[in-house]
Parts: sequence; structure tokens; C-alpha cells
Amino acid sequence: MGGPPAGGMPPWINAEMQKGVVARDGDIWISVPVKSGTNWMMNVVHQLLTGGDASFETIYGVVPWPELTERPGQPVSEVLDRIEAMPKDKRRAFKTHSAPPDAPFIKAGTGKDVKYVVMCRNPEEALVSFKVFLERHTDEFQEMWQVPKGALTRPDFPTFYREVVEAKEMQGMFFGFLASWWALRNEPNVLLLHFADMVKDLPGGTKKIASFLGIEPSDDEWSKILEHSTFKWMKANESKFESHPHVSVRLLEPGAMIRKGKAGAAKEDGMTAEISRDLRAFGSKILTDEAAMKWLYEGGSV
Repeated sequence: MGGPPAGGMPPWINAEMQKGVVARDGDIWISVPVKSGTNWMMNVVHQLLTGGDASFETIYGVVPWPELTERPGQPVSEVLDRIEAMPKDKRRAFKTHSAPPDAPFIKAGTGKDVKYVVMCRNPEEALVSFKVFLERHTDEFQEMWQVPKGALTRPDFPTFYREVVEAKEMQGMFFGFLASWWALRNEPNVLLLHFADMVKDLPGGTKKIASFLGIEPSDDEWSKILEHSTFKWMKANESKFESHPHVSVRLLEPGAMIRKGKAGAAKEDGMTAEISRDLRAFGSKILTDEAAMKWLYEGGSV
């Protein structure tokens, strides 16, 4: 069946590549771990930047992901040159699953005016969703990368946790991610959000992001922004969130990206009490601040 690729991460993820992006004033980095609302946050930021755009074909066409190698052997310069060619009269937003130092970070007042919108999710919810997500990568995409389907999937969640996730680098995606951003949470160009809080109050959370980014939409724009940021709208337009304009084969099967859009449902997808205890015990060795750990699992004020 085979274990996960070397280093625990799929070979199409190259965190080093994004460090080559040349910063511009106004840039926005959307930093979110896997299955923690990344596409949702990409869409919210895009809606705010455009006043409620529904015409984009794919979110990756308007919010690039400079951490993704689009095909085996692709030169890094191909991705970076395309990003550098983006219009200079519009603010850019980028996706990353990384946190500093793997993700580029510019401290406020020391260089370009760059802002960081960071969102985390209860790791139990993220992990069960991650299992399903990996299963929904197409055969064509995995064949292109010569990664057997069984390398990253298992028939049930306990086996997936034990053989693919447990005690591997993958757990750093959640606990190590927040440990890095938690130390920067009071920086004026960092906004730390929680998935559960956005689910509870999408209008309030979206307005907080708008204020942080210095965006003041009109009433008409607000109506469109909030409509297009809902789970209902994204689910009805899920094809916009499942394709990549520069990947030659279909990356995901239909329905893979926009699943439930809710919090507190980890048990539905296989999380057990034993795994929950083990995950938290392991995570506490990485994320040692008790307040940070409590916030990661529950959300609320930072």
C-alpha cells in the first residue's frame, strides 16, 4: 500500500517556492492549514477586494497558490514570473498552508506593507476532513505525480491516523502552524481568526477582515460580498473551487472541496475519543502555550 511521501507532505507542495514572491505594498497572504477553511477565506478576501465578484472561473485564477508545483519538473521561475506579471494597479492575495518561517513574513514597518489573514480550525475537524479530501484527488492527478492512491489514503479514519498522520510531520500542519503565528498574533499586520467563530458570525468576521485590510465596501457591495461568501453560495458554485487554471489534469473529483461547512462534527467522520486524546497529547508537545491550545480547539478572543 505504501506510506506517505518523504517528509510527510505530498510532492506537489513546495513551501520554499513561495519565498521567491517579490512583495508589493498591499499584498495579502491568506495563511490557513489544510482543511481549515482555506478556500472559504480565499473567497472572502477576493470578495472584499472586488466588491462582490461572482464571475471568476476558479478561485486559483484570482488568488494564486505559490506553494503548489503544478506539474513534475516545473521550473520555479514559471510560477514566480506569472505572479510578478500580475497587474500592479490591483492588490494581490495569495494562499499558503504554511506559517513563518516557511511562509514569507514581513514585519510591519520594516519593508513592504503586507498583511496576513490567518485562520485555524479545531485539528480534530481538520484531520477527519483531510482524510476525505485526500481520497477525492483524481487518479489522473496522482498518476501525473506517480503517487499511488494508497500512499495517502486508508479505508477508515483510525488506520489513516495511525499509518499516515500519527507522529509524523503532518501534525505540525496544525499545532506547529499555530505555534508560529501565535508568537506574531499581536503584530499590527497579522489577523488571527478561528473557523468556528467565522461559522457562528460570518458578517461580523467578514467586517473584521475588511477593517483589517482597510476596505470599506458600499452597502450594495456588502450585500454581494456576504452573499458570495456563504457556504450555500460556494456549494452551489463549487466548480469554482475545485480546479486550477495551470494544472493540466483535473485535480479533484466533484464535491471534494466544499463539503459540510460546519464546526463540531469530527465524530461524524471517524474521530474517536482515543485518537482525540492522543492527538492533543502529541500536539501539546509542539504547541506548549495552554492559551494557544485552548484557542485552537475552541476559538474565541485571542
